[in-house]
Amino acid sequence: MFLGLIPAQEAQLAFDLLFAAILGGLIGLEREYNQRPAGLRTLILVSVGAALFAAAATFAFGDKSDGASRIIANIAVGIGFLGSGVVLKQDDSVTGLTTAASIWAVAAISIAVAMNMYFLAVVAELIVLVTLFVLRRFEEKTLKSKPNE
Repeated sequence: MFLGLIPAQEAQLAFDLLFAAILGGLIGLEREYNQRPAGLRTLILVSVGAALFAAAATFAFGDKSDGASRIIANIAVGIGFLGSGVVLKQDDSVTGLTTAASIWAVAAISIAVAMNMYFLAVVAELIVLVTLFVLRRFEEKTLKSKPNE
């Protein structure tokens, strides 16, 4: 029992949800800052939802069961559907792919948190943030420096 009120396992799951929300929120801040379709609130909701589904599945079925595996696999399917809603084709260009990939990555990071793979989740978070912040600047500089064709 946590403080005599909440069972320890549920307190751990609550921590996991908060940690997933923080990680998803950091990615959401970048999306919000760059005025992309899925921002802070959306990615926090994706994080908490994916972490809750994964945590509930492992809590109910155990982390090595077929039931938990099926639920976690279906998170990826659901997130793919959600991500497809932000991809738009206009004339000869497609927009929203990075936002869709961010939604997918946030869900995967949150599942890692729910499975108590904190180090893996933080490493993935860092990779995503570097990709979104640093590589964006790199792309902008290299594309601007190319002569028009």
